[in-house]
Amino acid sequence: MIIGLDHIAIAVPDLEKAIKRFAEDFGIALNGTEAVEDAKTTTAFFPISGTQIELVHPLRGEGPIAKYLEKKGGGLHHLCFRTDDVEGDMKRLKEKGYEFLSDAPKPGAHNTRVAWIHPKCTDGVLIEIAEHPHTDYDL
Repeated sequence: MIIGLDHIAIAVPDLEKAIKRFAEDFGIALNGTEAVEDAKTTTAFFPISGTQIELVHPLRGEGPIAKYLEKKGGGLHHLCFRTDDVEGDMKRLKEKGYEFLSDAPKPGAHNTRVAWIHPKCTDGVLIEIAEHPHTDYDL
């Protein structure tokens, strides 16, 4: 079941510049960075008011974020909802006609299991659903 907004992701062409903007200019504490090999993405996390801003940048200049940046430049990439049962939500949403970008959850940052809803099903918005491990981290 969807239980909250996990994060808002912003695709950035220059990760260090974007980190500096959020940390120094906006005064939001950086909670670390992580390479997500499966998604070919480098991420930086800024917790704020029970959710996070996640900066996403192509890992080694390849993958879907690289293609997104080539096509659209930087900007809002996706919304992520937190779930306590990613497989159950996938099943429930598929029954309602939603299409996913994979048949099963994939590994995400912070040891999450994630599923992506195709944006054509959500008025052009890419939506991620993330299930955190039972040892869940606090925002």
